[in-house]
Amino acid sequence: MKKNPILLFVFSLFLVFPTLVKAQKTAAEFFEEGVTKSKAGDFMSALQAFNQAISMSPENAPSYYNRAMAKANLKDNRGAILDFDRSIELNPKYSDAYLYRGISKAKQDDFRSAIQDFSRSIELNPDDSQGYYQRGINRSRLENYRGALQDLNRTVELEPNNAGALYARGNVKLKLEDFTSALTDFSRVIDLTPKSPSAFAGRGYARIKLNDFNGSVADYSKAIELKPDEAESFYNRGFSRSKLEKYEEAIADFDQSITLDPQNYRAYYGRGFCKSKLGNQRDAISDLNKAVELNNTPTDSKVVYAGRITRAILDELRGVVQERNKINELSTERSEALFARAVGKNKQGDGKGAIVDLNRAIELNPTYYEAYFTRGMVKSAMGDQRGAVLDCSSALKLNPKYAEAYYVRGLIKHSLGDENSGCMDLSKAGELGYTQAYKVISDYCN
Repeated sequence: MKKNPILLFVFSLFLVFPTLVKAQKTAAEFFEEGVTKSKAGDFMSALQAFNQAISMSPENAPSYYNRAMAKANLKDNRGAILDFDRSIELNPKYSDAYLYRGISKAKQDDFRSAIQDFSRSIELNPDDSQGYYQRGINRSRLENYRGALQDLNRTVELEPNNAGALYARGNVKLKLEDFTSALTDFSRVIDLTPKSPSAFAGRGYARIKLNDFNGSVADYSKAIELKPDEAESFYNRGFSRSKLEKYEEAIADFDQSITLDPQNYRAYYGRGFCKSKLGNQRDAISDLNKAVELNNTPTDSKVVYAGRITRAILDELRGVVQERNKINELSTERSEALFARAVGKNKQGDGKGAIVDLNRAIELNPTYYEAYFTRGMVKSAMGDQRGAVLDCSSALKLNPKYAEAYYVRGLIKHSLGDENSGCMDLSKAGELGYTQAYKVISDYCN
């Protein structure tokens, strides 16, 4: 049975610190605000509320658990894992913390560690179908299909109408070449969710393997009706039609598959085969050439920016950071004036001149964290990414709550190929209230 994982510990907040009265009540109010915001889907506001609850009551496991859930809903799985860790440290017996930490780990492709969490969740709550389902899915990802089948069997025992578990079990049975039983599972999914294109496609594939090509054509036709932009469904229907020697109809399917996925070399093979059967050898050879050559030539490309955040993307994302500097009283060493002049020079395109002024400002005032950060921004724009990381780190040593510095350092680390550390910085920026970080996390950290 599916359950609402959010906020099962509301009552325990008042049990953890019975000796605190006024402070505990204030923490409870923030906690309740986080609960309300989470239920409304406002996870950013919920996160900020749980931040306050944790700052006032740092030993309360439910606050960490619920902040982790908010981060997970913001696709900040790395940040969520850290909060689940703390929640489990404070309350090692809460099964859902293990369950959802495992889900966050799986989303980071850490399948083995995720399976360990699901196993612990099952130990603590052996009648919860979700633990078996998640462990089965992740065992399948590691190609442990026998173990996956056992878990999914148990899931279906506990929850016979769980369409997701039946569909997953059908796919596992395909991997185990138990095509007849897979067909039965996909049929059951169709009974439960008659508008599921993937269930019709799964059953259609099982029918191909059972040499029921007419049945396969019917299933893939329904899958295409429900989802007409799926290249693989057109390919498999074309394959089934070619098996039935309906070559012209098959060619039409292969045409559409190639339109939707021009890199589908199998569709070129199928179309070439059918064209050859129809006597069109010239076009057949052209298609078969593509079937042989497409995606079959290894490439060796070296890039300076090794992460998914390229130099162009880095420049764009860094460019959204707004200036925070405001006029300050001018000190006797006049570092503030040098800083302001550096900002002006940079805006005029004189990055080198800006760095000269920022160097001097930092020399005169070594605790000037905004000067370090701004120098890092200028260095990054000029291509000195490692120097920029060092400057952002210096800014953070001086001001550990400088969200923008975490954000920019995270972008640069990611762009240089250190995706995990970069995403952790972005998570911290989001936690500190820099909301733009969660958009980047959603796009590049999952």
